[in-house]
Amino acid sequence: MNVRPAILIIENQKVLTMQYRYGEQDVYNLPGGNLELFERMAETLERELEEELNLSVEVDKMLMIGEVIFEKQQKSTLHAIFEGKIKAGSPVLNPKETSAKAIVWLPLADLQAYNMYPNVADAILKLQGEGLESPYLGRIPQEWF
Repeated sequence: MNVRPAILIIENQKVLTMQYRYGEQDVYNLPGGNLELFERMAETLERELEEELNLSVEVDKMLMIGEVIFEKQQKSTLHAIFEGKIKAGSPVLNPKETSAKAIVWLPLADLQAYNMYPNVADAILKLQGEGLESPYLGRIPQEWF
């Protein structure tokens, strides 16, 4: 199982995402990436956001964790999503480090209208409202793009 930490950055009621194009689908990822050997998840997020978006970030508490499983593709990923904020910089894509097409600040109120990976729009909205019963989401329902 792959482990992918991601960071939830909300500013002015908008969520920082990276837009990818898979076939005919636009998909919006929370910024993050894959762990390197012996790297802590917070270190991964700091490194990935510096490399891909030219940002210095502060990584706070883990908000949620869940699994995306694609049985047909024999692929599974454990997603750990952390709260965070921008310490320095403005997001700018580095095409040498990411295949993302754009940086998009999605309106928090409209998150459910977008294809997100991982598909955590409902959980993010619950966090902003009544909160999650548990940070463990279990299996996250996700389309294959």
